[in-house]
Order: sequence, then structure tokens, then C-alpha cells
Amino acid sequence: MMRRTGIGAVMMAAVGAAWVGASCSRASTPAAARVERHKITATVGMVADIVREVAGDRAEVANIIGEGVDPHLYKPTRSDVAALMSADAIFYNGLMLEGKMADTLVKVATSGKKVYAVTELLDEKELLEPESLAGHFDPHVWMDASAWSKAVEAVARALSEFDPGSAATYRANAERYRKELEALHAYARKVIASIPREQRVLITAHDAFNYFGRAYDIEVLGIQGLSTESEAGLADINRLVDLIVARKIGAVFVETSVADKNVRALVEGAKARGHEVRIGGSLFSDAMGKPGTYEGTYIGMIDHNATIIARALGGEAPQRGMNGKLAEAPAGE
Repeated sequence: MMRRTGIGAVMMAAVGAAWVGASCSRASTPAAARVERHKITATVGMVADIVREVAGDRAEVANIIGEGVDPHLYKPTRSDVAALMSADAIFYNGLMLEGKMADTLVKVATSGKKVYAVTELLDEKELLEPESLAGHFDPHVWMDASAWSKAVEAVARALSEFDPGSAATYRANAERYRKELEALHAYARKVIASIPREQRVLITAHDAFNYFGRAYDIEVLGIQGLSTESEAGLADINRLVDLIVARKIGAVFVETSVADKNVRALVEGAKARGHEVRIGGSLFSDAMGKPGTYEGTYIGMIDHNATIIARALGGEAPQRGMNGKLAEAPAGE
């Protein structure tokens, strides 16, 4: 059974207590009086997208933390709290990703709302626990499409518990979507494997890609730690510059939700030592792309990342990605 730390333990207790009272009140509600389309609020886009896929037309799904916004640092506003309180159910990533929302999520859960962590079905052996996190797990599970498939299963179970009358629909939608994630996982493995072994090093602004590295066999190095609250020092940058120059790495990557100054410092540092390294592209790490775009979906996010990384580091990948839907060619093409 998975160990739960921090907000997870408190949330489980709060949701359990709230479930007893809410179940009694819901049981007395006539079926005809229930609203057919549920109102669901999620924290980050990656969570909202899988909830949207599983819920289908049974729910309207919105997320609080939008494109280009860092969830590690995000503090909920009054309007966010109102959105949470007006929702029929709430989904969040967990594993301390939404650390500054912890108090708000607990308060919402104790008020009687259904609050679910999508990572709850992941076993400890599937999670990474870096020494720098002092006993906490790395929350960036979505970077491994096969692991994120477990989150889809968790969503299907939660929705079926919340709305048992539509359970068959939720299970069918989840099964369909998990097959799509299997194809995504296979694509990412294939294109990353095409990168020459000596160039298979992913250097980014912060340590959001460790699950990606494990799943797709690529060495991952971040300038900052797992949380963007940690500061990168001159020693961290110099250490990576040494590695870039010694191994003749051709590209490093910025992230859409993290300032790019440290990555640009790597480029300048390597240049000062006679090695040209370019910015290979902008990756989606803690947030997806613009809503309404392919990159604004979870599949589009990972397709974008895998395609850009592979092409920038000397591998082979279709210019428009797995489904031919990427909006732009990778930088430098």
C-alpha cells in the first residue's frame, strides 16, 4: 500500500469524513432531480484533460492553474476558492505538486466536497523519491505516459463512485483513452531511442523530467530542483556547463512555465569555453499548451516534448509529431 505524506494523509481523512455525510444526503435525492452534467474543477491542465476524456459529455471540466503557470508556486485566489466550492467534484495531482494550495484543498474537502488525488493508485515502487525531497515523492508523474495511465484509472474509479449511474460510460472512456496513451508511450520510446547514445542527455530548467528519463531511457539533468522554489546557484550552472562542453551536448531546453535565464546562462557559459550549444526548443513541464490547441491536451503535450527533444538532439521524429498535429516545427528546423 502506498505511503501518503503531507497533504495526502490529511486529504484522505477529510474526504473520508465528508463522504459519510454526503453519501447520506445524496441517497435521498431523486434521480430525476440530479443535474446530468456535473461541474468538475481540477487544479492543473494535465489533470483536467484526463478527467475531461473520462467524463466525456457527463461533465463540464475546468482547471484553475492555466498555461505557462507554475503549480509549485501558485497560490489560490478568491475566485479559485469560489470555483472549488461550487464544483460537484474536484481532482488534483497530489504528491505535493500543489503545495501552496494544500490548506485550501483540505478546507474544501472538510466542507463535504468530493476531492480526489489522481495519483492515489500509484504504488511506491512506481514513484521516484529523490534525496533532495526529504521523504516526498517526485510529483511529475505525467511525464511517463504509461504511469499517467494509472491516473486515468483513478479518475474512472472516482467518477464511478461519485456518479455510479454512469460508471459503464466512464470505464469505456477510460479504456479507450488508455489505449491512446499506450500509442503515445510507444511513440516517445521510439523517437527518443533514435537519439545517438552519447547525445541522449536532456538538460532543462528544473527537474521535472525524471519520469520522462526513466520511461524513455534518456539522462535528465535540471538546473533547479524538483520544485521551482529552489534556487540554482553559480556552482550548479558551472557544473552543467562543464558537462555540456566535455560531452559536446548540442542542445538544451527551456520550459514554458519556468524563467529561461538559467538555461541561457548555460548557452553563454559553454560559448565562453568554445562550445556552441543551442536552445533546442521550449518544453511543456508543469503546464500544457494553450487551451483549444493540440498542445493544450495531455497527448499533445507529451507528443510535443518527445518530438522536439528527439529532433534537437540528433534523433528522428516526424516534424509535426506522432499525429501530424503539432502546430510548429521544432526550433532550429
